[in-house]
Parts: sequence; C-alpha cells; structure tokens
Amino acid sequence: MTESWATFGADLHLELGTGGQAGGAGGRGVRAGLVAALREAVRSGRLAAGTRLPSSRQLAADLGVARNTVADAYAELVAAGWLTARQGSGTRVAARPVPPARPPERTGPAYSLVPGSPDLAGFPRAAWLAAARRALTEAPHEAFGYGDPRGRNELRVVLAEYLARARGVYADPGRVVTCAGFVHGLQLLGRVLLDRGVRAVGVDPYTLDIHRDLLAGAGLTTVPVEPSELPGEGVGAVLLTPAHQFPTGSALSAERRAELVGWARESGGWLLEDDYDGEFRYDRQLVGALQGLDPERVVYFGTASKSLAPGLRIGWLVVPAALLDEVVGAKGLSDWTSSALEQLTLAQFMASGAYDRHVRAMRLRYRRRRDQLCAALAEGAPHVRVSGVAAGLHAVLELPPGTERSVVAAAAGLGLRVEGLSRYRHPDSVRPPRSALVVGYASPPDSAWSPTLSTLCAALRATGPHGRRNSSPPGGAAQPPGAGRVRGAGPG
Repeated sequence: MTESWATFGADLHLELGTGGQAGGAGGRGVRAGLVAALREAVRSGRLAAGTRLPSSRQLAADLGVARNTVADAYAELVAAGWLTARQGSGTRVAARPVPPARPPERTGPAYSLVPGSPDLAGFPRAAWLAAARRALTEAPHEAFGYGDPRGRNELRVVLAEYLARARGVYADPGRVVTCAGFVHGLQLLGRVLLDRGVRAVGVDPYTLDIHRDLLAGAGLTTVPVEPSELPGEGVGAVLLTPAHQFPTGSALSAERRAELVGWARESGGWLLEDDYDGEFRYDRQLVGALQGLDPERVVYFGTASKSLAPGLRIGWLVVPAALLDEVVGAKGLSDWTSSALEQLTLAQFMASGAYDRHVRAMRLRYRRRRDQLCAALAEGAPHVRVSGVAAGLHAVLELPPGTERSVVAAAAGLGLRVEGLSRYRHPDSVRPPRSALVVGYASPPDSAWSPTLSTLCAALRATGPHGRRNSSPPGGAAQPPGAGRVRGAGPG
C-alpha cells in the first residue's frame, strides 16, 4: 500500500539541484545535491541553530532516495561542522559563531517630551495579571462568542458605576458602548452623524489633526469654533475636551459649558466630550464631566489609554438615547472592538478597587513631574511661563512671540524632541498664532528625567527671552544632553 504523505516527517523544502532524478540509487550526484541544499538552508538561516532534522530513514522516504544517501550526506555535514549528531538527540543544525553586532546608530533624539503617552513603565502588571486570572476563571462560556456589539455587560455595569461616582456622568449600563479607543469611537459617531444629515463639526482652534482627519474621512467638514463664540450656522456637532483642553491646557468655564449646552438644546446639535485625562487634576478637586449637564445632548468618550495604557485598546461611549441604536448598529457593522477577555479583565480590575488605587498613584506621580518641570523652568528659563490648569499629562510653555520654531530647532540640536503649539493649529483658525511648546512630562523614564529637563532649559536659554540665538545664553552656556542636574527633578 502506498504510504500517505500525511505520515511523513518535517518537510524541509529542499531543492537537490542535480541533473538526475531524486529517486535514483543514491549516487554521488544526488548526495552532493542534498549536501548543497542542506548547507544552503543552514547558511541562509532558514534552518536555525538547534533545529532538529528528520531521521535519515524519514528524509529518505520524503525525498525518494536511498537511506544511505541521506546518512552519508548527514555524516559529511557533521564532519564539516554544519550539523551535530548525538545519541538520543538526533541530528541538529549546529550553532555557528555570530559576528559581533555593530552598536546601533542613533536614529532619533536622545530625549523626548512629545505629549500623548502615559508612563508605560507604571502599568500595574501584577494587579492586571491577578484580574486577568479571575476574569478567565469566571468567564462564562458565551463570553468566547461574538456577543453584544455594546461590549461585555460586566464591564458596562462597572463603568457606569465608576463614571457616575468619579466623573459625574449619567451612565446607565444599557447606554454604555465599548470600543477600541477614542479613534474608534469617533469613527462610529462620524458615521452616525453623517447619516443624520450633519455636514460640519465644530472643533477647537487648536486640536489634534488626526481627529480632524478622521472626521474629514467620514465626510464631515471641521470648523474652528473660537472660545468666545457659539458654533455657526450649519454646524451640527462640536468636539471638545472640557476638563483639560488638548493641547492648550485650559479648562472650560462653567459659563462656557452652559453656553454650549444651551446651543445644543436650541439647535438640536450634539456635543462630543473627549474626557481623555479627566482623572488627573492637581490644583483643585476634579471637575465633573460636561455630560452630567445634559445626557441627552452630550456623547461622552472615555478610554483607558491615559489612565492605564493605549495598548489595551479599550474605550467607551455613553450615548444619548436618541443615538443609541444607530451607534450600536454602526459598531456591529465595523466589528472592531477590544477582546472580551480584556473587557472582563478591566471589569475585574475596576471592581476590585485596583483601578482607583492605580489612578491615585499615577496622579501623585504626574503631579510631582509637573511640579518639577515648573521648578526647573523657574530656575533655568525664567522668561518662559507655564500656562493652563495644573492637570493631565502635558503642559504648555508660553514663549516670546515668534520664537517657537527656533526653540524647537535648538532643542533638536541638543537631542531633545519637542513639539510646538502651531503643530495643532486648525488651518482655518482666525486667531493669531501663539508661540508655545506642548510638553508631555509623563513618559520620560526616571533615569532620563533630570537630563531631559536640563536639556529643555538649555534649549530655551539658547534662544534667549527675545527669540535671538545667544552665543552665551543667560545662566551659562547651553549644556549638552545629560549635563548637570536640575534641582527638584529627581525620580517622580
């Protein structure tokens, strides 16, 4: 009976490269072709060191050659050092000396204060692992199916309780929809708004370009809404970050909140509230979410990206009743969501109190970082003012007019990556541009924090208080990255 191919050993995909037939008597040509093919597979790295090869009997059957041909080829390669053969271990690819690796060339800046990321080293691995174990142990069988487009009910119940308690959000679990972060949620709302006839969305004069691009990709026009004005005619929704505006760092006043809610009620428009870092306020008690003023006109967006880590890809929407079916329908069509196990893990993590403990710990850390930044600037670059409320993971450094570009260039020359406020300015804004830096202080590691601040102050001094490059800047010459230590800039 013909032996089935399914019973053969590992397929090495060898090309013997001989003029004769592989099924011959095992002459020198076949053996030489086999030796060459195996040597090339090892040399190219396709067969890695330690890879176990089929037995001579099995490979002979695979190739249709005599067993002695394979055994002789193996023996020749063992003698040449390409293979090893040990009793009980079979024939394996021999380890080969690896030339010493060249030190990697630095392709980026030594330090970075680019905003947008939390302290990833602070992710609570042990507590998250404990929650994941509980979630996996207690997960019902149906949790491994497709499930409700709104997400796991266990997480939606816990989120509703937390948001009501910590953010002042009216959040019935049935109106909570989980998503894969803010970007995913904004895509869903963009689709729903367009289907409802909205054609223009108001945004802050300074905002993330990726958010404007997402709305444009959905077929919506973005219109800058100045802080002293109400949305103009034709604007059907407004995207805003009321607790801590990104990137300017301001907080929406009570009067402005009331004005915008009044506009939404009178015009039938919608407010899209991005509460991206609402848990982190340092100078006063946390300000509640705008959504609490009118749950039927405000769509609330929240995520774990700043409080835990963006890699989790977990976010949530609290949706007005009038939009709920459409948002759930759009979510079901996209079928893009975080995994059920991650949702169940977050539910366990929050229900156990670990989330609250983590947020409190990170709030203290980020507050120390911001205080150290302010102290370093007061000492090393006193002509620079920190604006905005004491909150979040970033600060805005107000520069003398016309100096932003030169400061960014000076920082780059010293190995520090920073971003200017102009990078976020809406192209249609009528407001005069401001010279400022948007500095993210959460992500630099402790070991780099002090030299990062020293380098920032050096870059600010290098341009001077009037924007001219100084050959001898105030407070001493610009120091290279890592030089010196800024007082008050210890581990945060």
